[in-house]
Amino acid sequence: MASSFGHLFRITTWGESHGGGVGVVVDGCPAKTPISIEAIQYELDRRRPGQSKIVTQRKESDTVRILSGVSAEGLALGTPISLVVMNEDQRSNDYDEMRRKYRPSHADYAYDQKYGIRAVEGGGRSSARETIGRVAAGAIAKEILKSYGVEVVAYVEKVHHLSVEVDPLTVTHEQVESNIVRCPDPETAERMIAHIEGIRKGGNSVGGVIGCVARGVPAGWGEPIFDKLEADLAKAALSLPACKGFELGGGFGMTDYTGLEINDLYDSRDNGGDKKEVFTRTNHSGGIQGGISNGMPITFRVAFKPTATVLREQDTVDTDHEPTTLTGRGRHDPCVLPRAVPMVEAMTALVLVDHALRQRGQNG
Repeated sequence: MASSFGHLFRITTWGESHGGGVGVVVDGCPAKTPISIEAIQYELDRRRPGQSKIVTQRKESDTVRILSGVSAEGLALGTPISLVVMNEDQRSNDYDEMRRKYRPSHADYAYDQKYGIRAVEGGGRSSARETIGRVAAGAIAKEILKSYGVEVVAYVEKVHHLSVEVDPLTVTHEQVESNIVRCPDPETAERMIAHIEGIRKGGNSVGGVIGCVARGVPAGWGEPIFDKLEADLAKAALSLPACKGFELGGGFGMTDYTGLEINDLYDSRDNGGDKKEVFTRTNHSGGIQGGISNGMPITFRVAFKPTATVLREQDTVDTDHEPTTLTGRGRHDPCVLPRAVPMVEAMTALVLVDHALRQRGQNG
């Protein structure tokens, strides 16, 4: 199903950018899981538009309501959990010209070819507003991961040509949330913010890279062939709007080395148990080998292209396929990365919970 994701822990998102609202149905959440509406709202506030000067100024409170699946005591009933956020600040007239003209690098033309119809206002399902459901469901997934001792932290590593080296073993949520661009290095963050502001004032946009780490994932999660853990993580990340690249661990950089230089050598150490704890001296593989977690931190990077809408005149074609021009209008992010950080965390958490439940079902 095009709007569903996951196997045992399955979500289905619904709603359009300029419709009445958006939301998600979460199926497969274990009964008695604590469901905190405050925790869900916190994650949605991180994703919310209008939160700073470097994101879209669409004014939405993104207040979440739980419609089903949770007891009065705040525990999952084991039945589908339905969450909804109402849209409040639509300006559909901003899109009048787009009824006849395709926006460059948007999904307008592709949607017309697939469905023969599209939601012109805000792009409908192709809008990043669809990710509200993912982030809300991800908050529930994060709560489940806590019981396994797993923590997921994403952060902005690069904006356009400005980048910073981040140690995924030590980066903290507090460092990420200490500034509006969500880069854990304060000095680089200030330069990124100033650069995004300059780009916004010029009616342009920029992209960049988000890094992510999942710490505490035990060895054994994942499947060996088509549902490899990294394959599901890649699908999760690449399903996000504007995401165009994924690399696990050393990624493409590993092609510059030989096997002797890049192999992750196994070692062991005492941990007070019957058997020593196994680890690898390096983690070029990003915590996954053969599609299955090996107990090391899972690290990956995802690339996001510049926001497609720019406030400059560009060449395009109209719905009759005749050449024309179009100037972007409306309220849009000059850089998607700050708001994409909680989206990447959410999709990562959803994948990990699904594989945790699959592993539990396999081994008891």
